[in-house]
Amino acid sequence: MSEAIITVDNLGKRYQLGASKGKNNGGAYRYKTFAETLVQGAKSLLRPRSNPITDNRTTDNSKTPQEFWALKDVSFEVKCGEVVGIIGRNGAGKSTLLKILSRITEPTKGRVHLKGRVASLLEVGTGFHPELTGRENIFLNGAILGMSRAEMLSKFDEIVEFAEVEKFLDTPVKRYSSGMYVRLAFAVAAHIEPEILVVDEVLAVGDAEFQKKCLGKMHDVAAKEGRTVLFVSHQMNAVEELCTQCFLLRGGALQAAGTPADIISTYLRNDATASIWTAEPDKPSPYYNPYFSPARLAIVDENLTPVTRAVRGNERVGVLIEGVTEISDSALTVGFALFTSSGVLLFWSYHTDIEEQKWPQITKGHNRLLTWLPQHLLNEGDYRLELMVSLHYRSWLIQPGVNSPAIHLRVQGGLSDSPIWNEARPGLLAPILPFERI
Repeated sequence: MSEAIITVDNLGKRYQLGASKGKNNGGAYRYKTFAETLVQGAKSLLRPRSNPITDNRTTDNSKTPQEFWALKDVSFEVKCGEVVGIIGRNGAGKSTLLKILSRITEPTKGRVHLKGRVASLLEVGTGFHPELTGRENIFLNGAILGMSRAEMLSKFDEIVEFAEVEKFLDTPVKRYSSGMYVRLAFAVAAHIEPEILVVDEVLAVGDAEFQKKCLGKMHDVAAKEGRTVLFVSHQMNAVEELCTQCFLLRGGALQAAGTPADIISTYLRNDATASIWTAEPDKPSPYYNPYFSPARLAIVDENLTPVTRAVRGNERVGVLIEGVTEISDSALTVGFALFTSSGVLLFWSYHTDIEEQKWPQITKGHNRLLTWLPQHLLNEGDYRLELMVSLHYRSWLIQPGVNSPAIHLRVQGGLSDSPIWNEARPGLLAPILPFERI
């Protein structure tokens, strides 16, 4: 058995919401910066004379701060050479865990034991100085991790070739695009031979070809070089393909650990257990945006009644999407993504997939969109449907796998009218294709 290279014991991280004046996030008092002192002094000169009535009013700073535990009693071990996927919804504590393991932030309680150097890639440009060139940042990062100049020179050409930024090597990185930033940052982190490589969802910035290249490199780092990789991603396919072990975080706690296939299935099953999602009217929506703020997502029958049971493969069921628009924009696209229970993406569908003259109009106010799932397409099994809202080629508003409401669909029976093919078929889909003799 390989010994543990990472040991985490009862790890906890607490933040204070609405902390009182003069305290930092951990609750400890902090010193004022020189700039803050100057600003406060200037304000005091302009401040009107004291008023006994207004001066005695209670301000928000007097409120008692609320505690928020981003991590709660998390314990696990990672063996040398393992590739561990860490999954969970936004706010589950994934990034906080990686920041503690990368020594960026301190835990409130618990213990972390690491053996060897840690290279982290948690956000675009991590560890880079914007005024320095790409060449200078390569050597700076190596020096931070204890690499000698001779060691960095031996790796330099390989890093530059991988990052594909040779033309811009002597340009300050502040002028790099986000894609160039992440290419160089990943190349440095992966090639300076850390014992532990920590990678967050930052790879989503790169294009598909670069993501594939990075996944291949992480596989080589672990399989061929025997190094340990911690990988946070919302891309379930990548987690299942790359990782040997998987952790599921929920609400700051470690909910489950095991093989990627089992943990991904648990994550998707637990996170979408109903065939209808409705926004809570009395609470701020985490999915709010002025272009299309979702109000309802449901699987419905022909009478537009939500379906709360398994459906048959030959049954006509639809996807109902409701939302409120405050700002009209011609680039708005609304649709959904359909995944298998193991996280494999089957397809995307947008209301703008057809010719423009036939697009359903989305106007200011309440909108209802309806589409029908093809009959005789889905095999028996469990499926996860996530809402998608974007401004075409401009920005995601609601992105599947990142910040999207999700619902559950189960298909059982009704796959075929044939007397000899009436059970689940091999493969992901089970379409009925008519044959004829010609």
